[in-house]
Amino acid sequence: MLLALFQPDIPQNLGAALRLGACMGVPVHVVEPCGFPLSDKAIRRAAMDYGEPADVVRHAGWADFRAAAGSRRIVLFSTKAAGPLHDFAFRHNDILLFGRESLGVPDEVHDAADARVFIPLAPGRRSLNVTVSAAIGLSEALRQTGQFPALAPK
Repeated sequence: MLLALFQPDIPQNLGAALRLGACMGVPVHVVEPCGFPLSDKAIRRAAMDYGEPADVVRHAGWADFRAAAGSRRIVLFSTKAAGPLHDFAFRHNDILLFGRESLGVPDEVHDAADARVFIPLAPGRRSLNVTVSAAIGLSEALRQTGQFPALAPK
């Protein structure tokens, strides 16, 4: 399983996603260009003390990401999806893809996804923060596939 962010706009959200990936033991892939300068130093700064244990892979663009994904299934989280995430059967090697904070993903990316799911919200609410959405989606996918990190003894 891996978490992928499509052209993130906000460095703090990338930092939170890197912490999420590090804490859950899940690699984070970043599809560039980002809405901010992205360097190894910026990644370390955004992730704070979780920068080193996070497994981060950068892709120069959508085509590079698609090539690297190979035959893995891409599950796009989108407010335009037809079905809720809790009705979807996740697989252990899925790629969970989240769009830009400002624009989501372009039609090309939406159409290329193997599956599209949404997180149900209260009536009248538009969307969640991208990293909050990633945490909800990743948690459900890890729960379904039995991949949550093992509990450490106390």
